[in-house]
Amino acid sequence: MCFSASASFGASAILAVAGIAALKKTETSSQIMFASIPIIFSILQFIEGFVWLTLTHSNFSQLQSIPTTIFLFVAQAVWPFWLPLSFLLIEKDKRRKMMLKALVGLGSLASLFLAYRVLFHPVSAAITPFHIDYQLSFSYQQYSIIVSIFYFLATIIPPFIAGGKRMISLGLLNLTSFIITIIFFENYVISVWCYFAALISLEVFLAIKDLNAKPRLTPISLDLIK
Repeated sequence: MCFSASASFGASAILAVAGIAALKKTETSSQIMFASIPIIFSILQFIEGFVWLTLTHSNFSQLQSIPTTIFLFVAQAVWPFWLPLSFLLIEKDKRRKMMLKALVGLGSLASLFLAYRVLFHPVSAAITPFHIDYQLSFSYQQYSIIVSIFYFLATIIPPFIAGGKRMISLGLLNLTSFIITIIFFENYVISVWCYFAALISLEVFLAIKDLNAKPRLTPISLDLIK
């Protein structure tokens, strides 16, 4: 979160509740990954709360690399694989499943590359006014643009492929939050984008609810019986 450790921990608790509510609405195991998206955001906020603590309390400063690395690993290495796969598992249309499989492949490549960057290269975090600026040292910058494109496609496009009013709404919210973050918080994309997690998580809950909504039975007309 963009404000403080307490804000991050508070957001984590709220997102965890949203995730639990979404999981309770699932009816098949294939829906669990999708319903767990708020839990992923909750974990990110919880970890970032510890990043704030290591940056604001000198007693914890030596531990800074631990929560920073975990946060970046989840945000950059887990997310581009998790999101498209969660949509693939709930999709039933064969043509859409093929497109989602392609995005899972791109997301997997991005995840592997970013996991290597986070785990085997120096990472750090610093506070600027009300934000955390994450820094990653990496020598293969020529690949960053390609990986960024793979990341974008894997994390933004799946809701639009899934289709349906609720999924499109989720996709638009996700895309809008990303664009706003890029335009107004260019140096804090990793941290600030998660600020929109609450709204996205609400859409996930509603999408799960819609997926499992029972069709209403149309009353039989007495004229038809006659």
